[in-house]
Amino acid sequence: MAITSANQLELLQTAEAVAREKMIDPDLVIQAMEDSLARAAKSRYGAEMDIRVKIDRKTGRASFSRVRTVVEDDAVENHHAQMTVKQAKSYLADPQIGDEIVDEVPPVDLGRIAAQSAKQVILQKVREAERDRQFEEFKDRKGTIINGAVKREEYGNVIVDIGRGEGILRRNEKIGREAYRIGDRIRCYIKDVRREPRGPQVFLSRTDPQFMAELFKMEVPEIYDGIIEIKAVARDPGSRAKIAVISYDNSIDPVGACVGMRGSRVQAVVNELQGEKIDIIPWNQDTATFLVNALQPAEVSKVVFDEEAGKIEVVVPDEQLSLAIGRRGQNVRLASQLTGLDIDIMTEAEESQRRQAEFAERTKLFMDTLDVDEMMAQLLVSEGFTNLEEVAYVDIDELLSIDGFDEDTAAELQARARDYLEAANAKALENARAMGVEDSLVNFEGLTPQMLEALAKDGIKTLEDFATCADWELAGGWTTENGQRKKDEGVLEKFDLSLEEAQTLIMTARVMLGWVDPTELEQPEEEVADEDEEAEA
Repeated sequence: MAITSANQLELLQTAEAVAREKMIDPDLVIQAMEDSLARAAKSRYGAEMDIRVKIDRKTGRASFSRVRTVVEDDAVENHHAQMTVKQAKSYLADPQIGDEIVDEVPPVDLGRIAAQSAKQVILQKVREAERDRQFEEFKDRKGTIINGAVKREEYGNVIVDIGRGEGILRRNEKIGREAYRIGDRIRCYIKDVRREPRGPQVFLSRTDPQFMAELFKMEVPEIYDGIIEIKAVARDPGSRAKIAVISYDNSIDPVGACVGMRGSRVQAVVNELQGEKIDIIPWNQDTATFLVNALQPAEVSKVVFDEEAGKIEVVVPDEQLSLAIGRRGQNVRLASQLTGLDIDIMTEAEESQRRQAEFAERTKLFMDTLDVDEMMAQLLVSEGFTNLEEVAYVDIDELLSIDGFDEDTAAELQARARDYLEAANAKALENARAMGVEDSLVNFEGLTPQMLEALAKDGIKTLEDFATCADWELAGGWTTENGQRKKDEGVLEKFDLSLEEAQTLIMTARVMLGWVDPTELEQPEEEVADEDEEAEA
């Protein structure tokens, strides 16, 4: 078939029809036709030639051109598509490197194979344009809710028709007991939109915590207007959920606004989530107060917060333990997700036993080390003394404030504590030296003999060994693996060494060894401020 004999206007009509059907720019379809015709022409004139086709957007006439580019004399690689400056003078008065010589060539006859090839090129280009259009449309809708219709099911995954494309609802993103039939209307949360070799993929979810947040935003006008904010969401999809809210208007109750008149607002969300029970909790800046709210409906007697470990201990009445934990640990697990803390729950009886055990342990410590009777040791523990260092180096007036303690008693206790500590230090230093600790580490300020002994047991025997340590290796820390917090034990953690103190000791050692320039650590505040301003700019 000769292109010149084709109905040229029909070419434009076809392009417009395809563009309308696929909802893409008609110019993209015409460009695809130009590329396909150019490829067909190359099969006729030679693959080495640079053949270009231009279709007039008004008449539909296709013009075929051969293009040759002007290059330097020693840069000619393809004589069919390139020429030297000297050769170009036959066509141009003053040819320059990069100029193009364009010659019109006769249209080609499209045989069956060439026509099929041209069709494949057009289909491929149209498909790519359609994918780009779909990605551009949905990439900005990530994090929103979309309505669709169930199209089919593949290996447990539901394919959803979302208008100008398809979304995939994976089996692990479905609420457990939900089942769908073809044609069912479904509401989903757009969790992610990604480009993939097979085209853009729109990943949907009905189990994501933000799906619930977006549902509340649709049902509660105060959330949409920003008067109420959702601070955190935790879900056990299909079973139970907790949502923390705060109001920025003192006249509006955030919990009541989310519940609605006779529970109408929250019930609409519950119905969408297949009966998932929702606890609406007032958010509070105070961690302990927020946690007490999060553990509702259980009552909490006391909260002990370990800020450094990101861990919290909650004491509840004995009869409230099962309620606080929930079925299969559900209540405490959701509260943990909501607050971002590891929660240990114990009863009042268990806490009392633990306190008694700690009291007995400290009492025995003072009895054994200070050679005092049980009553005196218990008096020290009751007054808040936890170790020998406190007894040895505390102001003597604190000991005199204890009932029954006079100056002689207080002085004698401090002398015994200091003697014991000095003997223990000498023994620890002797053990450390016996294990090979060098004087460079022994003389390093900030390490006690007991610390030196612990370091030696861990193979750290020189100042160089110490300087290569990381702060968490000394002070300990926490890491998160697969969503679970894991404790990293520190060599000196039992001596209550903080991360900041460990950093200071390590940097001091590196400065002493010449590994770090001390001037870099003493950067003036003005310079730091200037750098911050530059970074912001």
